[in-house]
Amino acid sequence: MRELILDANVLVRFLVQDVPQQAKAARKLVEQAESGALLLVVDPMIIAETVYVLTSFYKKPREAVADALMAFVQSDGVSVAEESRLVDALRRFQRSSVDFADAWLAATAAETHREVASFDRDLDRFADVKRFEPTA
Repeated sequence: MRELILDANVLVRFLVQDVPQQAKAARKLVEQAESGALLLVVDPMIIAETVYVLTSFYKKPREAVADALMAFVQSDGVSVAEESRLVDALRRFQRSSVDFADAWLAATAAETHREVASFDRDLDRFADVKRFEPTA
């Protein structure tokens, strides 16, 4: 089976549908993946970039962005490294006011049962995350 690494610009076109020709091509690609004709491989960094573009440039609500991306990464024909961690990060992003990088960090800490060395108190919002604040 053909495997394609997906870039954020294709994912954004698929989700936003704002450039007609590219949106049509992106939709066709996703449909091919859903039918089993190919596999779309998505790196978590691409999801992070997509979150940033959709929330900053397109001003999409974080809840809608998280919902759309969770549905996408869990769809047939899509393979995502660390999918369960990514879905957890998207849920944390959706339910709080932290940025996606902090949500990813919290999901990683919770999954691996490690503390996070950080000065960022936003991480204290997650009961299952322990933050270690470095001191001089």
